Amino acid sequence: MTTATRPVVQGTVHVVLPDDVDDPALPSGGNAYDRRVCRGLACGGWAVEEIAVGGSWPRPDGAARAALRRALDGLPDGAVVLLDGLVACGVPDVVVPQAGRLALVVLVHLPLGDEEGGTEEDRASLADAERAVLHAAAAVVATSPWTAARLADVHGLAGVHVARPGVDPVPLARGSGGAGRLMCVGSVSPTKGQDVLVAALATVVDLPWTCALVGPLRRDPAHVARVRAAIDGHGLAGRVRLTGPLTGPPLDAAYDTADLLVVPSRAEAYGMVVTEALARGVPVLGSAVGGIPESVGGDAGLLVPPGDAGALAGALRRWFADPDLRDRLRSGAAARRDVLDGWEVTIRCLAAVLRRCGTRG
Repeated sequence: MTTATRPVVQGTVHVVLPDDVDDPALPSGGNAYDRRVCRGLACGGWAVEEIAVGGSWPRPDGAARAALRRALDGLPDGAVVLLDGLVACGVPDVVVPQAGRLALVVLVHLPLGDEEGGTEEDRASLADAERAVLHAAAAVVATSPWTAARLADVHGLAGVHVARPGVDPVPLARGSGGAGRLMCVGSVSPTKGQDVLVAALATVVDLPWTCALVGPLRRDPAHVARVRAAIDGHGLAGRVRLTGPLTGPPLDAAYDTADLLVVPSRAEAYGMVVTEALARGVPVLGSAVGGIPESVGGDAGLLVPPGDAGALAGALRRWFADPDLRDRLRSGAAARRDVLDGWEVTIRCLAAVLRRCGTRG
């Protein structure tokens, strides 16, 4: 009879998260990453104390700021605190004063100033706030090498740690049996660029495709309305479908029948949906922006300039016109899935940073 070995106790980490982290109507790569990290650290022997804070982050109202301040004030001196950058980086007045007594580790998914939407002044203000928080932190963790380099460039930060998202082992997707089942996954927002995709699709109506836009519809209702209007205006209502958010088995089923994942983002730190597709052997057509080229890698996809509907349409025509290209990309995607790291690597990288911060001073 064997006895299960319990993981060695690593210490306690207090994790500050947006309170929608588990909202099925608002899934996101950042939320999925945060949830997997909390579970992985707990399985690795950490005592994980979650602090879920409500608010319109990164621009919360006074009540949300006060709630975050109370939560941090209530932590013991020397506590290790992992903060999602979406919550922490917009409120330096709340976070920076805690840096002298707490070991603050800030997790950055995408620099705040790089999000699309809002004015230039607003983005500059968010970047200034983020800079103050990150320079006060005991450590900064980025979710991709591109993000780490971007933080060094924008904020003059050195020594940013990287903990890339992992992927789960999944079966190869079966596809539709053809080439025309297109899929785009992400919150319907200016950053994710679904409007660019619709504009591109409107110029290739002679090709045999359908497209599912999978993702939350509540993060930017005005942009969702513009995308719907574009779909209707181009007469694409029968071919482009806004499915809303999908998670778990429904999302798996959508990937299983997809022939091509399209990622038309204007900004993207890493692109978890890219590696989710490649883990299933689904090729990718994406923007050559941020961390997407690194995520796609090799011969598993096509890249076009961000925000360029004409280039996106041209790549789609290449996909449909060239069966050898499709075969090559499918083979490349299938090969790429074998070199993608699992979540255990993500957890190991992050845990090393937390241990280091926990043993200081």
